[in-house]
Amino acid sequence: MADMGRKFLGITARRWMEYTAAILIGNAIYYFSLVPHLPQAFRHREFLLDWGSATDFVVCLGVYGLIRLGAKV
Repeated sequence: MADMGRKFLGITARRWMEYTAAILIGNAIYYFSLVPHLPQAFRHREFLLDWGSATDFVVCLGVYGLIRLGAKV
């Protein structure tokens, strides 16, 4: 844990872990909880930038916000 202060591309290892956790948890929420209930327009299609990608991004961003909020408490 002594390396937590070291930076890679100007970002600490802790922040990289937060980013990774937000992406993994956000994608799990999107694909396993939301996709079955979303209209076809908001479902992500592979290798395309569509409304599904935007929805997935918003979910991951929300999870990251919750992680950062929890870190401050």
